Amino acid sequence: MNAHTPSDRAPILAVHNISKQFGGIRAVNNVSFEVRKGEILGLIGPNGSGKSTLFNCILGQLKPTTGHCEINGKSTDGVRPADLSLMGVGRTFQQLSVFPKMTVLDNVILAGQEHEGTMLSRLFGKPDAGLTGKAEQLIEFFRLTPYRDTEAGSLSYGQQKLVDAAMAFMAGPGIVLLDEPAGGVNLTMLANLKERLQTYNREHGTTFVVIEHNMEFVMSLCTRIIVLAQGEIIAEGSPEEIRSNQMVIDAYLGG
Repeated sequence: MNAHTPSDRAPILAVHNISKQFGGIRAVNNVSFEVRKGEILGLIGPNGSGKSTLFNCILGQLKPTTGHCEINGKSTDGVRPADLSLMGVGRTFQQLSVFPKMTVLDNVILAGQEHEGTMLSRLFGKPDAGLTGKAEQLIEFFRLTPYRDTEAGSLSYGQQKLVDAAMAFMAGPGIVLLDEPAGGVNLTMLANLKERLQTYNREHGTTFVVIEHNMEFVMSLCTRIIVLAQGEIIAEGSPEEIRSNQMVIDAYLGG
């Protein structure tokens, strides 16, 4: 088969003319972009630029005023946020979604259970739905093996972020949306997280869309960056192009 089939060229995520209005305020104004398989896309902008609103529109947390999104060519209109994983979407949250009183292993298993088998098989099958092996692979990948049987709540914030990432990958998503992954994480743990995400992207071809305030993290992780200001895209390009874009410097970097 030809390596460059039409399905390969189709975007994994397409955002079409998304606008979101709250009363008289237009938080997002007619935003469109596409994300190709294997990309690591950064979505940045100053506070109030609309990036969190846009993210929530993509994920179904908010209903856009106009426009729509597609995952692998299928509209997400009317799809509940909890069901987006069935379309191959994973996500991490700005606020951690780990269960503090459960072990790291049980957190990661739980993240995969709802996507595994039928209700009957979950009732009468193995308690772990056969997911322990896969969970342990992800725990090892994110270098959390020493904490496998530790309650997640007793880990450092950065380690909990890694648990959160492992949970997001349990369903084998084709695209993962990461909401402020660098927030509150120390530099050593941040370097580890970045390296693990880049390795996962390289080994599995998984696509990432990253909202982040930490400019250095975004610039070193992402292959392409979109900049929002006042609800609109003002720049798009490689990290090098974004660094030297005068509109971005004025709007975002305060230059």
